[in-house]
Amino acid sequence: MMKRKWKLFGLALAAACQLLSCSPASRTAASLPPSLESTAEVMQGSAELSSDASALASTETAPETAAETYAETAQSAATSPKSLSSADFPAYSGAAQTVYNGNKPLFSEADFTFGSGTSLSPLDSLGRCGTAMGILSPTTLPTEKRGSIGMVKPAGWHTVKYAGIDGNYLYNRCHLIAYELCGLNAEPKNLITGTRYLNVQGMLPLENETTDYIRRTGNTVLYRVTPIFDGDNLVASGVLMEGASAGDGGADYSFCAYCYNVQPGITINYADGSSSGPEFTGSDSGSSKNSGGNTGSGNSGSASGAAAGAVSAGGAAAAGAAASGNAADSAQDYVLNTNTKKFHYPSCSSVEDMKPKNRKDVHESRDKIIADGYKPCKRCNP
Repeated sequence: MMKRKWKLFGLALAAACQLLSCSPASRTAASLPPSLESTAEVMQGSAELSSDASALASTETAPETAAETYAETAQSAATSPKSLSSADFPAYSGAAQTVYNGNKPLFSEADFTFGSGTSLSPLDSLGRCGTAMGILSPTTLPTEKRGSIGMVKPAGWHTVKYAGIDGNYLYNRCHLIAYELCGLNAEPKNLITGTRYLNVQGMLPLENETTDYIRRTGNTVLYRVTPIFDGDNLVASGVLMEGASAGDGGADYSFCAYCYNVQPGITINYADGSSSGPEFTGSDSGSSKNSGGNTGSGNSGSASGAAAGAVSAGGAAAAGAAASGNAADSAQDYVLNTNTKKFHYPSCSSVEDMKPKNRKDVHESRDKIIADGYKPCKRCNP
């Protein structure tokens, strides 16, 4: 029995040597003894299978990074947000935001190697913001209350009131990357002139959603906001907001939405920020008429005229403070926080953080408000 096994082994070894010494074209089972034809077929099939497997491995290597995973599943990011205009988005039809690109961000593979922190575009020659981008995480969420931003006047800024707007003021200083996400406050490269509607109805829901996701999961998020300016307009038509969980290429969390910089019932001239709409009938309604023709046919107001008529929030607060010092018993506009029992100038940055249910606009004297149990805000000192 042992001799028979050695004989078979010797025959197999000889067959293998014969295969290796032949040219590729002659390595066939036909050149072997009949008793070893099946053995050769097995060897040849095994060699071919090994060759096919090697070729497959060289062409279908599995993605190794989150960026590669995202690049395989997302639409081509050849379109940069910087190249978009308002014509690339549906016209406003009553919703504050609309999904863009199937809700898939336009991030490229390289964007996922961004690193950390935030990157803000420099202001252009017209003083306008560009794209703001950042890697957001639990460590970027601020722990301190936001400070004042009233000293910043973004391109196209006007201080103007209209009836029918929450808080009456048409424009807010809108953060591209929200303070609640990155801690950047009075940074001109991160603030645009945006309507109250854009700020609260358009951007805030996505900002809150992203903050909640980071806090809930501890994950990092690649985040980008691009203001969309048409031509040389000083006021953006809207903003494109994008976000994706950075560790898995957006598999767990992602969005891509365009938010409209409009205010229902108000006509805005995006070239210079002038506007027209229902007149605010408070004591300072005259200031609206001086803000680039905002209560008349403001769309035809010139940029220079609008700029001359605009009143900065900081200036308005200073003027109000002087007035209250000279005549504390004269009536003027204040904003009450019915929850904290504090009162503010309408231009105070704390007003922007106030929940609508706690806000009450009044036209009363300072003494009367104090007598009603309210205390002056320590930030704006009304």
